[in-house]
Amino acid sequence: MKVWSRKDWKALFQGESQIPERSVSEVCFAVIDSETTGLNPSKDRILSIGGVKIIDGRIHVGDTLEIFIAQEHFDASSVPIHGILKTGPNERISEKNALLQMGAYLEDTVLVGHHIGFDLEMIRQAQMRHGLPPLENIALDTGRLYRKTLLQTPLLPKKPSYSLDELAKKYDISCKDRHTALGDAYITALAFMHILGQLNIKPGTSLRELVQIAR
Repeated sequence: MKVWSRKDWKALFQGESQIPERSVSEVCFAVIDSETTGLNPSKDRILSIGGVKIIDGRIHVGDTLEIFIAQEHFDASSVPIHGILKTGPNERISEKNALLQMGAYLEDTVLVGHHIGFDLEMIRQAQMRHGLPPLENIALDTGRLYRKTLLQTPLLPKKPSYSLDELAKKYDISCKDRHTALGDAYITALAFMHILGQLNIKPGTSLRELVQIAR
């Protein structure tokens, strides 16, 4: 699994001069998650991609993304985690078509995800397999943003990272659909809005300021 350095994380963002001059309320955030066969982006494959959009502080439940990908590489050992079988009631589409649908959904959005570096690397590897261009969206990680809400004290030192389960517990968010791509995207969206509140991000706060906080 790729270890993301500070340089890698900076590469997830466009240069500051390219960040649109708009307020947070004017931004369409696309919260994404993926379910995969494992944690090695160079060997494992995406099984499902989920997404939900936040516009002007509201989750748009009518504008979601849920894609299941036909599995060429099936790993039965990961099924207890995500529950996705090689065949099932949900339509499976090819990896390339899934990437094209995802790209259309994510157009002109700012990406949000929990430990999003992993999802983006899985997506990048898939795009490379099909000769597709990489995503160039600004990306925000709720794991990094959540750490910004915590005070550092000798008695309560910050952990290096926090799981989505920990954020759900902190903000009293139901985990009913945990470990489904769309379910995790929805949980992350709710956590993201709580985090923005704790960071005192107002509707008029600029996107540039939010990106700077997230670094």
